[in-house]
Amino acid sequence: MTRLLPEDPAGIAAAAETLRAGGVIVMPTDTLYGIGADATNEAAVARVFEVKGRGDDKPLLVLAPDLATVEREVMLSSSARTLADRFWPGPLTLIASRRPDASLARGLNPAGTSIGLRVPDRPATLALLRAFGRPITAPSANRTGDAPARSAPEALRALGTLVDLVLDGGASKESRPSTIIDCTGARPRLVREGALARASIQSTIRELD
Repeated sequence: MTRLLPEDPAGIAAAAETLRAGGVIVMPTDTLYGIGADATNEAAVARVFEVKGRGDDKPLLVLAPDLATVEREVMLSSSARTLADRFWPGPLTLIASRRPDASLARGLNPAGTSIGLRVPDRPATLALLRAFGRPITAPSANRTGDAPARSAPEALRALGTLVDLVLDGGASKESRPSTIIDCTGARPRLVREGALARASIQSTIRELD
């Protein structure tokens, strides 16, 4: 049975323990509610794909507690580092090439070697990341093709039988997902414009495809 817990210290501790056990949760982020699992655990990552009903041709995005954690997992270009310094914590996901010794599960992107990561701008989400101690997956909390959940009740209705725990942090203040920029090529490329506008990005880096 799926547990619904408030996003207080006890709830965050229970969520971290669920993640350590290889479970899958739903959690609030600084954008929308997300499906969380241990991003270093292949079986847990595979389960997120099942919960989403998503094919493995669309990689999972990942949350990290800080820039240092991100740099242990991927190689950031100078443009990516500039964007990270300017917009993290915040609703910007940067796609970068994984390091050969990265701890992140290969199953996050079965067809490639790049990973999308971001540092969220939300204290309770960062508290969960620190309590867990490893990066956490964060695709939107919905089945593929459905609208993403913006509250715990919406997430329960959509995914309640498929996940182990739902953290209730109230309604999402943001209605859009994170903006995604691919920084693996010679020039950064805007993959998805979301909560962070293209104009804001171009005020920091001029070259953006």
